[in-house]
Amino acid sequence: MAASPTAYALDSLALLAYLEGEAGESRVRELLEAAKAGSHTVHLSLINLGEALYITERERGLVAVHRTLAAMDQLPVQIEPVERATVLAAAHLKASHRISYADAFAVVTALEHQAVLITGDPDFRTLSESNLVNLEWLPRTR
Repeated sequence: MAASPTAYALDSLALLAYLEGEAGESRVRELLEAAKAGSHTVHLSLINLGEALYITERERGLVAVHRTLAAMDQLPVQIEPVERATVLAAAHLKASHRISYADAFAVVTALEHQAVLITGDPDFRTLSESNLVNLEWLPRTR
């Protein structure tokens, strides 16, 4: 039997699924509970946090953004800063693949931490064929 991954990375869709109780919420909750117990780490690019926040504000308002930030402080998620090397890697990935710029940061974060990227975003389908990053698919409702 293969060993369980020691790291996971969330994209904004996975984070929103958890925070808003959407499809995939139970899987993300399971990953976060295991991270809290020390089984693995969970990473999120600061760019993807920003993406989740603008979506939250647009759909539910600024008060919901403040609730989201308060919730993030309680989660066992490592918010990854954006360094120059990360920006360059994301720009290269965006130039060579049909994904959004924010999605490129999720991929780079996963690669930097040798993590499985948790997503339900169909934009990642092109990457699943290239085997560039290990993906775990959530159901999608957005």
